[in-house]
Amino acid sequence: MVKAVVLGAAGGIGQPLALLLKSNPLVTELGLYDIVNTPGVATDLSHIATPAKVYGYLPPDNGLSKVLTGADIVVIPAGIPRKPGMTREDLFKINAGIVRDLATGIATSAPKAFVLVISNPVNSTVPIVAEVLKKHGVFDPKRLFGVTTLDVVRASTFVAEVLGDLSLAPEISVPVVGGHSGITIIPLLSQATRPLPSDFSTSSLEALTTRVQFGGDEVVKAKDGAGSATLSMAYAGAEFAGKVLQALNGVTGIVAPSFVNLAADKNGGDDLKKEIGRDLEYFSAPVELGPSGIVKIFPLGKLSDFEQGLVQAAVPVLAENIETGVKFIASPKL
Repeated sequence: MVKAVVLGAAGGIGQPLALLLKSNPLVTELGLYDIVNTPGVATDLSHIATPAKVYGYLPPDNGLSKVLTGADIVVIPAGIPRKPGMTREDLFKINAGIVRDLATGIATSAPKAFVLVISNPVNSTVPIVAEVLKKHGVFDPKRLFGVTTLDVVRASTFVAEVLGDLSLAPEISVPVVGGHSGITIIPLLSQATRPLPSDFSTSSLEALTTRVQFGGDEVVKAKDGAGSATLSMAYAGAEFAGKVLQALNGVTGIVAPSFVNLAADKNGGDDLKKEIGRDLEYFSAPVELGPSGIVKIFPLGKLSDFEQGLVQAAVPVLAENIETGVKFIASPKL
């Protein structure tokens, strides 16, 4: 019996994510929460012939507490999407408070749940969740994940496009490390399970890397003010949630990149800090999942000179992003 909860379930990511989780046979109970429309979304999904029983809650009558009680896994896509011209800093000002309040609900009603953070900017919102959980004395670094899977999905798809065969996309794996915005996204294309063409030029490599890093901008521009990456993000969120659910059910050897607190595996985290040359508290790296959360944080492995440069450029930005999230909770004004 597994209860999954989506916080922000009526939004552009939340609805398709809820649909995909309802389709997952490992989910037996699905709780949906948002400030509007969740009873309707829940009723709609409840007609689908899969095992999960679906409930929808709104804020009145302790809706957040009710939806979270008994949760095994909580996925948070809540917040506003990025619009053209909006930076992730602009986004932070709005989404930080939303994530803080939801994290408070998790701390009091589902302190043992696995928490998967989608709400952007992930580099700052994951530290916010951690700091709230710490304040309530229930923080377990093994159970908190920043969902960076969309970067991995994009890298796999874009490499398949370069190779001229999209049918290869599902089997192509590209580790994407660092963070989850702009230059903090580091696709390790040299470690792709399908190598790039031998005549792939440096300028082409740079362009492909930039496309992975700023794939979100590509979607924001194409939607022309009508939103950001919602469907692909829901797919990626469901993919990662599915792996966590499999691990929760005892499947071993599952490895996926995620933006995590490096204290989740002290030895692995310390080795990673040496690799990147800085004592960061969070970093996205491949992690092994188990029934209690993170089992192991893996090293970055052999990097090309180009990738080493990407890491060095990302680290100071990442450090600043993390500090922004931590300070938001530490601020005496709050």
